[in-house]
Amino acid sequence: MPGRFVYWMNVSVDLRIERDPGEQGGGDWMRIGESLHREFNARARAMSLMVEGRTIYETMEAFWPAARDDESLPGFLREYGEIWTSMPKVLVSSTRTHAGHNTRVIGGDDAVEQLARLREQTAGDIGVGGATLATSLLRAGLLDELLLFTHPVVLGTGRPLFDAHDEPVQLDLIEQASFDQGVTMHRYAVQDRRVV
Repeated sequence: MPGRFVYWMNVSVDLRIERDPGEQGGGDWMRIGESLHREFNARARAMSLMVEGRTIYETMEAFWPAARDDESLPGFLREYGEIWTSMPKVLVSSTRTHAGHNTRVIGGDDAVEQLARLREQTAGDIGVGGATLATSLLRAGLLDELLLFTHPVVLGTGRPLFDAHDEPVQLDLIEQASFDQGVTMHRYAVQDRRVV
């Protein structure tokens, strides 16, 4: 059975992933406490592979490798640093040719085709990070699930969950949960990409 591409993202109620350019997961509008981060850790650990666009990858690369050994950080953050650094990853980039931390780089005009082959060769969930990458997979009919952690705020402006997409995409809700500070999780299967 082929793997499943799962677009995992923190969002506002109006489905924005950042308020200001370059925020990349560091916005003060997010309410990420210990219990929510432990959920992130568990879900990340269960992934077979992570596929990230360059911007998300470089944001992660700038913090998590050092975080795993930083004794000034809480244990759950050090744990995520270890998970991210050790997890097999694919960086999709037209500008980078190499990356560390167990990361393979792909790019070029056939990047989506390379990802389709990767999906066929990988069992389990493949985490997807980055709106541009997720939109490309959606357009190609390769995106299988959305895993959205919704923070109770309306941003009104900023980067949307997807880049422009001109056709409706039907989803099936397959899991939901609530966390501290009003954060909710909704996991959706893209129709015709359902989890068995």
